Amino acid sequence: MTIGDAAKASGVPAKMIRYYESIGLIPKAVRNDSGYRYYAITDIHTLRFIRRGRDLGFSIDAIMRLLALWRDHHRASADVKRIALDHAAALRSKIADLQAMLGPIEYLADHCQGDQRPDCPIMDDLADHAARSEQDARETRPRHTKTTQRRGVST
Repeated sequence: MTIGDAAKASGVPAKMIRYYESIGLIPKAVRNDSGYRYYAITDIHTLRFIRRGRDLGFSIDAIMRLLALWRDHHRASADVKRIALDHAAALRSKIADLQAMLGPIEYLADHCQGDQRPDCPIMDDLADHAARSEQDARETRPRHTKTTQRRGVST
């Protein structure tokens, strides 16, 4: 099967198949005399496995480990479960981070008139934060006196 056929059969774009080959996630495809890549049905199964893993948000590194376990028929399911639970914990953390962002955004949007006037609490909040960040940066810079600046010493 050509790379285009493999892409259709697996749901993985040809560009990603080439990338997965380049990083060793899948073995290099067999090439014919013309240089075209050819894929076997086992390659399609592997690509589908990878696609499902990516759909679930697993990192490339985690998918590499899962692929190794998938190919190891003497694997311990505990190893697979550990990877899945680590990923679930990372997802929970991301969800908490997103929820923490959602409240302030909804609050600001609720307080924006959304009309033709330029004043907007969303813009005010963003600008105030930028100004505070700039002020904080100025306050944390080391201060130099004229005497110490001439000597090249900072205080």
